[in-house]
Amino acid sequence: MLKRKVYDELKKWKERDEHKCLMLRGVRQAGKTSIVDEFGKAEYDFFIEVNFLQSPALKKIFSGDLNVDSLLTNFSIYMPEAVFAEGRTLLFLDEIQECPEAVTSLKFWALDGRFDVIASGSMLGIDYKRPVSYPVGSLQYIDMHPLDFMEFMWAMGIKDDIIDILRECFKDRKMVPEAINSKTLELMKSYLVVGGMPEVVTTFLKNRSLKETDEKQKAILNDYRYDIAHYASPDIKIKAENCFFSLPEQLAKENHKFQYSLVEKGGGTRKFESSIDWLYGAYFIKYCYNVSNMCSPLLSYKDAANFRLYPSDIGLLTAMYDYSLKEQLLENDTGFVLKGAKGGLYEALIADMLIKNGHSELYFRKNEQATFEMEFLLDAKDGAVPVEVKSGNSKSKSLDNALKKSEIPYGYKLIMGNVGVSGKKITLPLYMAMFL
Repeated sequence: MLKRKVYDELKKWKERDEHKCLMLRGVRQAGKTSIVDEFGKAEYDFFIEVNFLQSPALKKIFSGDLNVDSLLTNFSIYMPEAVFAEGRTLLFLDEIQECPEAVTSLKFWALDGRFDVIASGSMLGIDYKRPVSYPVGSLQYIDMHPLDFMEFMWAMGIKDDIIDILRECFKDRKMVPEAINSKTLELMKSYLVVGGMPEVVTTFLKNRSLKETDEKQKAILNDYRYDIAHYASPDIKIKAENCFFSLPEQLAKENHKFQYSLVEKGGGTRKFESSIDWLYGAYFIKYCYNVSNMCSPLLSYKDAANFRLYPSDIGLLTAMYDYSLKEQLLENDTGFVLKGAKGGLYEALIADMLIKNGHSELYFRKNEQATFEMEFLLDAKDGAVPVEVKSGNSKSKSLDNALKKSEIPYGYKLIMGNVGVSGKKITLPLYMAMFL
């Protein structure tokens, strides 16, 4: 069983004072069902699971009155083996987007308070089957991602004491012992290839076969094609699919701004905007917006029409390229010599780490003259913090210029190297983005 950080969040929810239902959101195949199964069986005396995709007939439980006593009667009819014991039962409503009435019922489970309820779904952010009444105020939300780099390290057998050393070096701005730094950079390259989809990581762990790993990733991408075809409305499904699978080409350009013309010649915002929004609602992608000013809060300066798109998992992006790319990534000992794809892959890797570390929205800065580019900007308590991403340890002209501004407190340069500090510039190994 893969160790996941979200387990501790589930335990905190269980111990809470207020009795809200939990909504666990995230992209399909991120491991939501597995972690709730593990949690329910370990932390409760009785665990009841209803998967509305697997057992659509169970929607009948929610077809009448939605008060809890009526629902318990229906459960006794359709799931007589289910045991509801006050304070000792967890009810798990999986793929809840398939049953709008079950979504509405969450309000009544929360008001009743006798039983803990977790709901989960991969298509909750799209207008697929809208519930008549949404349980506003009755829910706590947790967004679950595929494995992040730290969880990947755990899966690869790295112990917490090593991660603690890395965290200490990050906090104290001191060099990482060379043996640990080299090993972690190698693991990072593996993560770039494998990503964090639980089934993919498990496949890789079995025999370290890149071929089998790639096949599993391709299967997930095919599942995503099916999801788009099944859940997206007829007027956007083809466009959404084309936009999603254009990401490698989008990120391989010198200017990584998303361009509709690469999806279709002459394409524009009016034609494709709803398709991009659908992909975001399904958790397939994350936006990274250009800002007009490097000042905090960055949200105040974002240009909603100028953005880059990154996938929900770095391994799926790598899998969209030709298989030979994986071998290049792992075999090159001095860095990644990948020409056009290099910059986009590095940026997507850092975006992956930032997103999975809780950055709900990402920002970058590129001026109209293209004389200044900062791959990422982060809001911090003392101002906006620039983050420049380098494949080696080359000069950081844009970051150096940014740090001349008095309102910029400090900045990060992420490299295939070690920790260093020069004035306001903090140089870090690329993998330390997991601590930002």
